[in-house]
Amino acid sequence: MSTQQNLITTPVTADFLRGHLDAEETAHGLLPHRLPARARRRIPDDRLAVAEAQPSGVRLAFRTGATTIDLDTLPTKRTYAGFPPPPDGVYDLLVDGLLTAQATVAGGNLRTVTDMQTQTSEFTPGPVGTAHFTDLPAGEKNIEIWLPHAEITEVVALHTDAPVEPAPDKGRRVWLHHGSSISHGSNAVFPSTIWPALAAAAGGVELINLGFGGSALVDPFIAHAIRDTPADLISLKLGINTVNSDAMRLRAFAPAVHGFLDTIREGHPTTPLLLVSPILCPTHEHTPGPLMPDLSDGTLKFKATGDPAETAAGRLTLTIIRDVLAEIVEQRSAEDPHLHYLDGLALYGESDHDEFPLPDAIHPSPEGHRHIGEKFAELAFANSGPFATTTG
Repeated sequence: MSTQQNLITTPVTADFLRGHLDAEETAHGLLPHRLPARARRRIPDDRLAVAEAQPSGVRLAFRTGATTIDLDTLPTKRTYAGFPPPPDGVYDLLVDGLLTAQATVAGGNLRTVTDMQTQTSEFTPGPVGTAHFTDLPAGEKNIEIWLPHAEITEVVALHTDAPVEPAPDKGRRVWLHHGSSISHGSNAVFPSTIWPALAAAAGGVELINLGFGGSALVDPFIAHAIRDTPADLISLKLGINTVNSDAMRLRAFAPAVHGFLDTIREGHPTTPLLLVSPILCPTHEHTPGPLMPDLSDGTLKFKATGDPAETAAGRLTLTIIRDVLAEIVEQRSAEDPHLHYLDGLALYGESDHDEFPLPDAIHPSPEGHRHIGEKFAELAFANSGPFATTTG
């Protein structure tokens, strides 16, 4: 807990949170969720249960004149048996939209994954800790604290040397994005520099990030959650998890995507909706899943284990997925003029792979995240893009 003296203590309530769809009261404080309770009751595995509770894109937003801010949290960190623990997750503090300070929280709970395929794990409880921010600029200002994108984080209390109040609504458009581990932020170092966060900042929108590591599988309950969530802009980056989990064949995939879109349109009939196909991933361009870990050189990489010859029987690769998604948008465009398609290769293609290789053969590097965020902002939010601001 905070050791600072003479600080004002403010419990963190849901009014302070942005980018979440639910907030669960716990014995320690408040646990942000990126899926509502109804959807969480449909979750079939621990992988998605953990991913949705990791607060990628979730931030505290408040106004204050404080120059010292302590945030008490209880993180739940994840490590893999036989591997060194990852570094502590980073808390990014932004002042009026600019990254100004960073902190970490030591300790907390530890979840040790003992089987990478099943995500079976052992849980060791730990204590609440504190992220310390000092020497902040004087005067009233808007503060955002972006929570670590890959650490489940229960937020407990703020300790500040000036009063705080939840930030007012800026009136900006809300962009809801759904995708895989790349959208979740895998291999990004800081929570405000995952590619959706960078794109949201460039586009001047409020982000709700439903990027779930390993779990963008066209699940109906995800579509229901998107349908029921107010949003001005929606994007869906689909395909890579369907391939690397070997979860579907071609016959099932296309109707599943149609059904996913139909459900979203029940709640958002005219909202700009952008269907994004996978970025370049040589591992799966022409080779089906399942994806398996590869430790042959002593570092964690991934390899595809399917047989390319079996694409004739309906097994999926990324090249097939892109064709299917483009065809779906073309089929629906006459009745849905607000549905758009973005080829993932325009975000990250062969030349980008040469410049920013995928460190583990699946996920982009921090530099790759920045490139994808910049390209998405250019293609989606620019004047000719589907998310461009229109004036009457």
